[in-house]
Amino acid sequence: MTDKKGFTSCIVHHDRRQKFSNGPVHAPIYNSVLYNHDKTQDLIDIFQGTKAGYSYSRQATPTSDSLQNLVNEAEQGIGSLVFATGMAAISSVFLTLLKAGDHLIASQYLFGNTHSLLLTLQELGIEVSLVDTCDLESVMAAKQANTRMVFTETIANPGTQIADLSAIGDWCAELGLVYFVDNTMTSPYLFRPKAVKAALVMNSLSKFFCGHGSVLGGSITDTGQFNWQDYPNIFDAYRKGDSSKWALMQIKKKYLRDMGGSLSADAAYQIAVGAETMALRMDRSNASALALAQMLDAHPKVKKVYYPGLATHPQHDLATKLFKKYGSLLSFDLIDGADCAAFLDSIDMVLNATHLGDNRTLALPMASTIFFEMGPKNRASIGIGDTMIRCSVGIEETDDLLSEFSAALEQL
Repeated sequence: MTDKKGFTSCIVHHDRRQKFSNGPVHAPIYNSVLYNHDKTQDLIDIFQGTKAGYSYSRQATPTSDSLQNLVNEAEQGIGSLVFATGMAAISSVFLTLLKAGDHLIASQYLFGNTHSLLLTLQELGIEVSLVDTCDLESVMAAKQANTRMVFTETIANPGTQIADLSAIGDWCAELGLVYFVDNTMTSPYLFRPKAVKAALVMNSLSKFFCGHGSVLGGSITDTGQFNWQDYPNIFDAYRKGDSSKWALMQIKKKYLRDMGGSLSADAAYQIAVGAETMALRMDRSNASALALAQMLDAHPKVKKVYYPGLATHPQHDLATKLFKKYGSLLSFDLIDGADCAAFLDSIDMVLNATHLGDNRTLALPMASTIFFEMGPKNRASIGIGDTMIRCSVGIEETDDLLSEFSAALEQL
């Protein structure tokens, strides 16, 4: 992504700059599993990593490579990989760059499925400390001799807590720790973690990149901020050539090749096309989210609203400093004793669905769905009450959304 062109201009014209044969406007879909080479030596060189090319689609296809280039430009990285899902992308880093006996510091406010993944890491012998990443002192206090990595989201889901991203980045850089940031909630349109010294950036491409709720996908970007020569968990087989690419090579070989969390060519194509309108969609949805948050915050039947755009949010000033806008996800607590299901059922325009970053406005009650397995005590510890509703605001007209939510509140 160059400074000379805007975000959308670069993405819209991304395929053209790759100059595919016969001049297609979008990168062609390569649905072949295998790739033939006229010279056997070419295939040998590709297998041994001395030549670029394709051998088997589990690791890469021309279509997935095109999307990787797009993601990489958006995040201003030195290289990116794409995966079948966002969870595959996150697990690819943990399972290939950490090993038994290592220690990971992670946010205590993580998305439910990511939290579950960390429990699996502990079963594999990787120590995990969950801390309040809004507070640098809490992160620093968790440091151990075997700490290798710090992981946090930009904006937490659903409580919208914002990590002290810059301070953590400076601290990780000073100590030589891998700083891994999940940028899904903000996307590179609102924020680039490279600016706070993140070494690795994850995006769930199913969300704001695609925007249409049609395919799953995830990505990992190396920002070039970390010296992998000093990282002990890089296998000897991948310690060759440009050291800045060692981590991505290990992830590609040990996860995509060995574990197979590969993105299909069809999905890569749909995500790339959806990304062309990411900024336009997010401008609309972010504006509506702010208006809805302000309306809910003033309503007597709403106990509390969680949205970084509100001046009362604990990290409002930090969000204003870091992000272009405040995001399109908000949560709110209805008054005690309110029936969340009945409230949501009374809003015709809102879909009762678990997802975010969609063109349609989506909502669901947190305690009885995503965080149900966590139990009341653990839910309470991270601020998820019985009447909390998470809402991912779409691109519908703002006035229509405000009207429907207002009417539903009046029926409580």
